[in-house]
Amino acid sequence: MKDMQLPAWLYALNEQEINFIKNFVLHSGSLKVMAEIYELSYPTLRLRLNELIAKVSRAEAEEKEEFFDLLKELTFEDKLDSASAKKLLQIYERDRKK
Repeated sequence: MKDMQLPAWLYALNEQEINFIKNFVLHSGSLKVMAEIYELSYPTLRLRLNELIAKVSRAEAEEKEEFFDLLKELTFEDKLDSASAKKLLQIYERDRKK
């Protein structure tokens, strides 16, 4: 099995949110079933899912911004040439799509 690195956004989630995602996957993404499991109304469950989506999106954006800032800093300080920075950026973007 290939060594797998967990995505950074996963570390932004608490145990309850990770369990929510697990249940969501195990129940084929059925919000109706999830509402029954969590004993919530559909709109409340949908709100919870929207909040989770927003949290994951923010975490991914922060990770990307940190990476770009590091590349800029290293390039500005002449610790990394622009060609290498461009190559690292291409690899980063490619790996994020996997």
